[in-house]
Amino acid sequence: MDEQDKLQGRPNDDTYDRPRVVVRFRAGVRLDDRGDLGEQIDRNNLGSWRKLLGQFPGLTVRPVFTLVRGNQLEQLIRRAVQMDPTYKPADFGTFFYIDAPSDTDLAALAKTLMRWNSVQTAYVDRAGPPPVNPSDDPQRVNQGYLDPAPDGIDAEFAWTQLGGDGAGQRLVDLEYGWTLDHEDLAAHGITLLYGSNADTFRNHGTSVLGTICAVDNTIGCVGIVPALDAVGVVSHYMNTRPNAIFAAIAHQSFGEVLLLEAQVYLNDSLLLGPIEAYDADYEAIRLATALGIIVIEAGGNGTNNGFTPPLNMDTYTTLSGQAILNRDDANPEFRDSGAIMVTAASAAAPHTRLPFAPYGKRIDCYAWGESITTLRSDASGLTNGYTTGFSGTSGASAIIAGAALAVQGGAVAQSPASGRVSPRQMRDILSSAATGTLPSHAETTRIAVMPDLRKIFDEVLGATPDLYIRDFVGDTGEPHGGAISASPDVFLRPTLAADPQAEFGAGSTLADSAALGWTAETGQDNYIYVRVKNRGGAAATSVVATVYWAPVATLVTPDLWTLVGSTTLPSVPAGDVLTVSSAIVWPQAAIPAPGHYCFVALIGNAADPAPAPAEFLVWENFTTFVRANNNVTWRNFNVEENAPDADDPSTPDFKALEFIAPGAPDRGREMALEVVGRLPPGAGALLEMPLVFFRMLQARQLAADAIIDQERGVARIAVNPNRRTNFGYVLFPARSRMPFRLLVQIPQENRDQAYQIYVRQLWRKQEVGRVTWQLQPRDAQP
Repeated sequence: MDEQDKLQGRPNDDTYDRPRVVVRFRAGVRLDDRGDLGEQIDRNNLGSWRKLLGQFPGLTVRPVFTLVRGNQLEQLIRRAVQMDPTYKPADFGTFFYIDAPSDTDLAALAKTLMRWNSVQTAYVDRAGPPPVNPSDDPQRVNQGYLDPAPDGIDAEFAWTQLGGDGAGQRLVDLEYGWTLDHEDLAAHGITLLYGSNADTFRNHGTSVLGTICAVDNTIGCVGIVPALDAVGVVSHYMNTRPNAIFAAIAHQSFGEVLLLEAQVYLNDSLLLGPIEAYDADYEAIRLATALGIIVIEAGGNGTNNGFTPPLNMDTYTTLSGQAILNRDDANPEFRDSGAIMVTAASAAAPHTRLPFAPYGKRIDCYAWGESITTLRSDASGLTNGYTTGFSGTSGASAIIAGAALAVQGGAVAQSPASGRVSPRQMRDILSSAATGTLPSHAETTRIAVMPDLRKIFDEVLGATPDLYIRDFVGDTGEPHGGAISASPDVFLRPTLAADPQAEFGAGSTLADSAALGWTAETGQDNYIYVRVKNRGGAAATSVVATVYWAPVATLVTPDLWTLVGSTTLPSVPAGDVLTVSSAIVWPQAAIPAPGHYCFVALIGNAADPAPAPAEFLVWENFTTFVRANNNVTWRNFNVEENAPDADDPSTPDFKALEFIAPGAPDRGREMALEVVGRLPPGAGALLEMPLVFFRMLQARQLAADAIIDQERGVARIAVNPNRRTNFGYVLFPARSRMPFRLLVQIPQENRDQAYQIYVRQLWRKQEVGRVTWQLQPRDAQP
């Protein structure tokens, strides 16, 4: 270790990860790590490895990502793409470490590699110590960061709110070491999920966990969220950060929190910054946030020497000159990992940035970076130590992680039907100036806000609206087992309503009518209305209703949706008052053809956000959202005349009801169709299906007698007109679109009444979609 390293506390190669170069080849480059990688570089003309060895003797090559590979990695990437449409997958197989002797000029090596045409980038990976500011802070004797704003984040208030103590939530902390059996942590039963617990760094990890989740008992401290359901830790001591992040990802689910207590030396300088400044770490973090994991990232502690300016993320550039941390709309080089970036500020209000702490537009939150009262340990594993002087962006990041867990706990406990908060929603909530404490007016650098949990619970989670749109008449907004595609609250009209609220809203004769739909008419604009209720404790303002159309289908996943448009309801009062939107115009040029369509409506505002359509592309999410998320509904309820189709020679005595039966968007799945009739005595019904579906039924011995029409390529099977007819489970290929017709015959003497029939699609005996038709007398539409 040279004198400069000693001055800065830079890690010794025998204790920390060895400094090395990371090379990222261009997409598609493949090296087989079972062979000599250097020889493969020469053989595949990726660069001259032999020449490089002449300049820098003793180099070796090894892959960066080794923990999750092959099919498991492909599955993670596929799921991330489905969950986050903005995620652009990295080619993780193109990252390699170049290890070198300790006297190698690593910066020169990286610059040499960047001249190879096969290389996208190269950089020096030199891990920093845990991001604690070692300066001698003024100490406090209480946990002031738990106090009300503007002093702290007001965890004390969060504890009085359902879920605000972190109940039911899960955390993974990434760093070097911990004393997991500390007297104020042992009750959590914390699990080491990956890596080695480094004795040298037990103190740091213990202080971090104590800040977040010290147990609420009669000794020591209490954490921000003492009631966490599970706590896990992953260590990158003598391992690699990217693999440690992958290890965390493998143990986490949507909405859980991953805290990154690590920092790196930027451009092999003395400046310590966030780990996402390195490409491999960035790609691992981006995969985590695309999978719905909330990542809290320490911004790094600058130089800690009091002489060199701290990291300004707006002006920082890589060795190749890219401003990757400058979150400016006009900067195409900025890359957003989705992580919540944290800096450190003074304990005393009004808060100011501490001298070592980073700043810039990329910072999302600040918190205390000094005088943090929490747990303490040492290399021997001290189990009853405490400190009043924990500090740095480590301490600040721990506080923000605790805030995120409190918010997630409150969101799940208080609005279970709305589901967990996503990473981007959480970042918006924690960084909002409307619900956070601004820094001192004297602070001239950008450090964002410190979350105020009282304001967040009051204005975002607590006395907040709970918007819903009914799946069926009688739906109260709770998860249910009722109809899922018969919403009365999104409907098409051929003309504008003079007063939509008076005509369709609370107190009107049509408030509970499910038959408001109309056949789309071409040659003119059509108009779509949305009705919303609010069962929450406060009025909802600026509620956005967005409507999509899809073909009439038994399974309506987002790959079938086409946007119609949006409208804003200025206010939806609390108390379940049925409130009607203004019309969404469906312009004549956008209407594919006359007829019926399925409509999907999403509703939400800042306090009760609507789910993103991309979330529905994940099959497990879709099947959950169908019944459990009250901010989305499907209308596959079609009103038809009950007389035969006079202009259809193929069905002169029947009413033909067309629909498609799609496959799931991700892969082929075994599903079944079921027809449920509510027709009068003497009625008849046939299901007309493509021959390919009929033959699948035959192969499973599920097909009854059928009428085969080879010329049209269809088969017709009789169904019970007033009972249930199940066609059994067959394989629906992914994204398949099989066309069907339900042929219905109503006796002449019964055509003065209305009847219903529907077809539903089942997966694992669970209904995942249906089409309903109401057959009624001519000109009987409301």
